[in-house]
Amino acid sequence: MARTKEFDPDAALQAALELFWRRGYEATSMSDLVAHLGVGRASIYATFGSKHELYLKALDRYHDPQLLNELSLPGPALPAVRAVVRRFAAESTADDRRLTGCFIVNTAAELAPHDSAARRRVEHSWDQLETLLRSALVRAQAQGELEEDRDPRTLARMLLVLMQGLRVVGKASSDPGRVRDAAEQALALLD
Repeated sequence: MARTKEFDPDAALQAALELFWRRGYEATSMSDLVAHLGVGRASIYATFGSKHELYLKALDRYHDPQLLNELSLPGPALPAVRAVVRRFAAESTADDRRLTGCFIVNTAAELAPHDSAARRRVEHSWDQLETLLRSALVRAQAQGELEEDRDPRTLARMLLVLMQGLRVVGKASSDPGRVRDAAEQALALLD
């Protein structure tokens, strides 16, 4: 007879995500995970696999549910793009997010250079963000909000790189004006 799990795997995965996000992959030990999740080491291995597999599952779970809604609303598209960039800038310098940064950006810096599975997930996340931005910019162009000679694809890529850079600078800088000014300067390119 199979044993029933004595813990909620979904809650444990969320707790692991939060711990990895706050501390990073290398700085989080299996002992840390056992203590934080309140789950035995054997149960973690049986449910999620290795520490690396658990990290990748946590990374798969991480997403920004607001983005699709913000960038897909009917009506003018350019104000939505501006709002998303400004939200990224504000979150990047907010006290509660500044020190943890963005889980994707953290993974890009810590693991992606030498971990192909992590790199694929980072690239997938960035591809999704770029696609959402490009779609919104195509809509803006079709609605006459963006000049015809502007390339939505390259603008989306510029905004993607800017937004990820905002996360890095926001995490390391104590000057929120640096992030805010960079975001506003980039947004001026959309005029």
